[in-house]
Amino acid sequence: MNLYPIAKPVIGLIGPEAAHRLTVRALAAGLGPKVPADPDPILKTELWGREFANPVGLAAGFDKHGEAIAASLALGFGFVEIGSITPRPQPGNPRPRVFRLTQDRAVINRYGFNSEGIEAVARRLRAYRESFGVSGIVGVNLGKNKDSEDAAADYAAGAAAFGGLADYIVVNVSSPNTPGLRALQGKDELSGIVARVRAALPDPAPPLLIKLAPDLTEEDKRDIAEVALQAGVDGLIISNTTTARPSGLKSRHAAEVGGLSGRPLMAPSTALLAEICALTGGKLPLIGVGGVASAEDAYAKIRAGASLVQLYTAMVFEGPGLVPAITGGLAALLRRDGFASIADAVGVGVMAKANAPKP
Repeated sequence: MNLYPIAKPVIGLIGPEAAHRLTVRALAAGLGPKVPADPDPILKTELWGREFANPVGLAAGFDKHGEAIAASLALGFGFVEIGSITPRPQPGNPRPRVFRLTQDRAVINRYGFNSEGIEAVARRLRAYRESFGVSGIVGVNLGKNKDSEDAAADYAAGAAAFGGLADYIVVNVSSPNTPGLRALQGKDELSGIVARVRAALPDPAPPLLIKLAPDLTEEDKRDIAEVALQAGVDGLIISNTTTARPSGLKSRHAAEVGGLSGRPLMAPSTALLAEICALTGGKLPLIGVGGVASAEDAYAKIRAGASLVQLYTAMVFEGPGLVPAITGGLAALLRRDGFASIADAVGVGVMAKANAPKP
């Protein structure tokens, strides 16, 4: 039973962080809707030796502590990503730290990596694996503790703990809410982190991805593309929330400090996705996230270079019924344009531009 239409008016009356916790707990208790497992064949895609029933995933930040993995997959997602997870438990930033921008279909958060820590979350993911085996693709997003002086050691600790449990590992160096974190996207810093994490992963190792910020200089973009191709990174996630505040935001919380997600992030994150696709020559799998709220949005990310897409903020406003609406619409768009699979459509917009005759 989908209780969201009944619960939506109540959820709108309580604070966004309380609503988030209530939603996760309801899902964990089995109160969420369940989409029948009958995926459209055109949406199936294989990446890193894993078969995704569809390319639409749940972004990190929703199930921070791995409490509702099975229930989240049951909403119709092709994969879920839990976290961010820090080595030691930490409370994150003081409240209030989440703000709905309803008029803008956006959210600002400054959670600051509130996490129950590696041990608690690994225990939950292990229990999921013992119950469901390899059913359902689960990524793990790693963060660093706020007071840590050795970021690479924190990421390596997460890799060691989750390397045998996760379908892929994400190093999150792009949250705007942990001081100094985004500086780790620099060429030397990122190369060092990747090397330490690689050394901590088991053999065979799960795919290793880096999650990037949307607020990058041209030099940053070139450096990250170079590091990703040379250091053995298996993919990039583009992008995290933005510290920018686009003109035209209408909601009263628009000036709050933190990372902005949702509709205003769709255009800049998709533009960055296309740039990174071009800089890496389409050689590196990309996951597009930021502002996805419809099948058309997901399709735009794919055409800009994404092999997979993720969403989260749109569900705050539209509810879990959005997921099957996006997957169904995406299948229709692929068939409309004559594509036989997701893979056939990946990066076609970028490649067409690159191959266009020069004036």
